Amino acid sequence: MTDDPLTTHLSSLAPRVALLDALAEESNLTRAAALAGVPQPTASRWLTELAETLGTPVVARAGRGIRLTHAGQQLAESARRAAGELRLGFRAALSEADPERGHVSLAFLHTMGGVRVPELLAGFRAVHPGIRFTLVQGASEEMLQRLSAGEADLVLTAPLPAGDPRFETSALAKQPLVAVVPAGHALASRTRIALTDLAHSEFVSLKPGFGLRRIVDDLLARAGCTPRVSFEGEEADTLRGMVAARLGVAILPESEPVPNPGTVEIPLHPSAFREIGLAWSAERPLAPAVRTFRDYAESAAR
Repeated sequence: MTDDPLTTHLSSLAPRVALLDALAEESNLTRAAALAGVPQPTASRWLTELAETLGTPVVARAGRGIRLTHAGQQLAESARRAAGELRLGFRAALSEADPERGHVSLAFLHTMGGVRVPELLAGFRAVHPGIRFTLVQGASEEMLQRLSAGEADLVLTAPLPAGDPRFETSALAKQPLVAVVPAGHALASRTRIALTDLAHSEFVSLKPGFGLRRIVDDLLARAGCTPRVSFEGEEADTLRGMVAARLGVAILPESEPVPNPGTVEIPLHPSAFREIGLAWSAERPLAPAVRTFRDYAESAAR
């Protein structure tokens, strides 16, 4: 327990400082009490209690009326500033509660920033122009950490964190994976390619911690391949540039809209995909605007 008078009486200060604010405009206690919405006897009692709490009077007689003392004026000015901030905060909270005027913090993979996310956002904003976004890109594990910490509302990722009780998920699409080889490579003329055909190639790959790296490593392991990874990066476009420079081959999502110059993309046999979807916290309710965007993304994927 605290013996700080301000802390002790904080819960009762709001209506009392509203009375002081009214007294700053009116030198008559009856009219000030009416403005504050309280009976005059209650207003008189509040002024006495405030004086006792502060150890100094907050009002003084002025002819037939009353006026605020210096202490009362300081408290009234502070109350006016606090009320202004509270009004701003209340308006901001109402905005967040409005499904058409709230805010969404969306995290997504680098590989989705070129076409997929911009197209999704453009379609959404065409029908919901009042919703604001904060966009964050990163590796799958990093973004899920942000989501768990409350730093993101939604994560567009692959693979989805299936079975993790911290998250709820919704699958949106399956994106084909392809072998990316340099133009003129011995396998570049193939119409389909098996992972075992790449077993002796040097690979360029995303760093550990990226969802795509985990997917590709699992695919190669199931095919009995142990790739020699010569270069690791953080963006798929960088890897495609490395392939074009003949520094290795890669397994990447199919390019959107067309392959990079100097590279050839070959479908895998058997076919391989990565499942793209949304994840959100199972421990916190979604704000209305976030729920609106999630529902739109799900309907756009159907």
